Amino acid sequence: MLMRSQNFFESSIEYLKGVGPQRAEVLRSELGIHTFGDLLRHYPFRYVDRSKFYAISDIREDLPFIQLKGKIIRITPHGDKRTTRLSAVFTDGVGQLELVWFQGVKWMKENLKLGTEYIVFGKPNLFNGKFNIVHPEVEESSKMEGQNGPSLAGVYATTEKCKARGLDSRAILKLQRTILSSMPLSIPETLSLTIIQQKKLLPVREALINIHIPTDDNLLSAATYRLKFEELFYIQLRLLKAKAVRTDQYKGKLINKIGERFNEFYHQHLPFELTNAQKRVLKEIRADMGTGKQMNRLLQGDVGSGKTMVALLSMLMVLDNGYQACLMAPTEILASQHFQSIAEQLQNMDLKIGLLTGSTKKSHRDFLLEELKNGNLQILIGTHALIEDRVQFKNLGLVVIDEQHRFGVEQRAKLWMKDTEVPHVLVMTATPIPRTLAMTLYGDLDTSVIDELPPGRKSIKTIHRYESNRLGVFGFMKEEITKGRQIYVVYPLIEESEKLDYTNLMYGFESICREFPMPQYYVSIVHGRMKPAEKNAEMNRFKDHQTHIMVATTVIEVGVNIPNASMMVIESAERFGLSQLHQLRGRVGRGAEQSFCVLMTGRKLSNDARLRMKTMCDTNDGFVIAETDLKLRGPGDIAGTQQSGVVNLHIADLVKDVAIMEEVRNIASEILQKDHQLILPEHQIFNEQLSILQNDKSYYSRVS
Repeated sequence: MLMRSQNFFESSIEYLKGVGPQRAEVLRSELGIHTFGDLLRHYPFRYVDRSKFYAISDIREDLPFIQLKGKIIRITPHGDKRTTRLSAVFTDGVGQLELVWFQGVKWMKENLKLGTEYIVFGKPNLFNGKFNIVHPEVEESSKMEGQNGPSLAGVYATTEKCKARGLDSRAILKLQRTILSSMPLSIPETLSLTIIQQKKLLPVREALINIHIPTDDNLLSAATYRLKFEELFYIQLRLLKAKAVRTDQYKGKLINKIGERFNEFYHQHLPFELTNAQKRVLKEIRADMGTGKQMNRLLQGDVGSGKTMVALLSMLMVLDNGYQACLMAPTEILASQHFQSIAEQLQNMDLKIGLLTGSTKKSHRDFLLEELKNGNLQILIGTHALIEDRVQFKNLGLVVIDEQHRFGVEQRAKLWMKDTEVPHVLVMTATPIPRTLAMTLYGDLDTSVIDELPPGRKSIKTIHRYESNRLGVFGFMKEEITKGRQIYVVYPLIEESEKLDYTNLMYGFESICREFPMPQYYVSIVHGRMKPAEKNAEMNRFKDHQTHIMVATTVIEVGVNIPNASMMVIESAERFGLSQLHQLRGRVGRGAEQSFCVLMTGRKLSNDARLRMKTMCDTNDGFVIAETDLKLRGPGDIAGTQQSGVVNLHIADLVKDVAIMEEVRNIASEILQKDHQLILPEHQIFNEQLSILQNDKSYYSRVS
């Protein structure tokens, strides 16, 4: 029976009744459905009540979907030599409406029959004062009555190319019925009997049946929970097992003392008192590095929360134990800023610090590499240049990676290999990551959060203004400049090569120069088409207070720390995502003075854009913003998650399923605490399923 069921789920989709080679090719290319198992995991994204029938006279425009029963009394092809549209007049005996097809016209034209009773399902649209349904699902009433189907009908994701082959949502449901009717009575379970019994989960076979053709709401809920539970459980088990294996495999450098360098800096050179959050994180890092196991810790904190100070103190701990440290940043600007800041803070201490970027001259590069290799250089700060093969440390103890989502996994791993013994790793991000996403993407890392701002910092006041308010905004900018402050004006630039964006930037720069003329005001400009030297020169002019206003693209999103800048004007703010708006806002508010962020938009805004503007005005909390961003955009585009396959979920939802995520993580953690290699007989099923995931195969198309 095991082999029979395995072969069933692995069967090529073209052998399913109603598919065939041509439809199979469309299913493969459009929906990624190759096997029977793949189709079964193509779950409905919502359900509609198919027990109710409407009268045409009762149709309203606000109805999402309607079901009608009646006959087609006229069919009209449109187009000359080639039919490009098909319309049909449908009546329920009292009223009439039009059915319209733009895709699959040939098939519909050949199969629709006059005078036959049909059941029609679709979204009503009002066009020229009359209702129609575009691309309705149409099924002969006699065939529908022969099915003892549920009143809840699944609605499936499909595409226009699928629909052109007759594979609309209704057709996919028919295919699911065909598969389920021939599915083996015995299917090997994909979860342990212990978990199924403890959590009172439906058996996998019942779950598959009731997710596609639920007989009632309760069974649908039970099936949904079972399948979400399983999907999230194996993600968490895989991450936590990887963490356990890594902890066993990689011994860390023992950092077990707090020495002279740390104490001297902490007691004599610390520029401000640490917040309680910073102290808590330092204790977590110290505890990690003192275990003799490799630390892998994610440090989250809003812009300006003091992550770099925590990183510096962590590096001093490592130095006191005889090791070197490095910090890698994604851009030369940010690396240079880190170098200048850290060098300035350590200037009264006997330490050697280096900066290595793509712009470092060969002679100085050779000198740095030699000093690094012999151990004279204790801290190296740089960009991707740090991962070059020529860069060799004498004894690397700690790797700090800033804005970690900007680096690929392989790039980060190369830093590990700089020593025979792996260094401790601290990855930092100023892009707050929602809790569910952090558990999914970084579930194999320990997480620390700095959730306090240093004392003396004032919350940035954010306001939304329309284009018609521009003169008022200009007046406010002049008031800030009169107080001695500086201002950023940021324009969107989705791609550096987009001529329209570049034109808008230059037009904006010219209009600001007209409103703020020399010699009373000095305006600079920074954008991606400039050479690095030009860009750095303009940045430095702004930093040295030689210019009042910097007009820029998002190149200033990270890497600029100007405490005197008190105002950020974001043009066409509706074109930015919430996370990017929050990052840009973080460029101001770094001094003791009150800072402002002005979001400029046109009057015509989508509902999502209005919500983004409102969220920005309502809160400065990066985690609240990140949660809203996740709800608006989904997980695929946040914090570089497109690099990770774990967010390609079939049924679970990282926004809605927080409770299930935490539940399965706890269960997975308990299992691994007892048996972290999963070698006990009752845990073999977990290893089998993890092997399936490792090969990126469908759970049910590769039943083990």
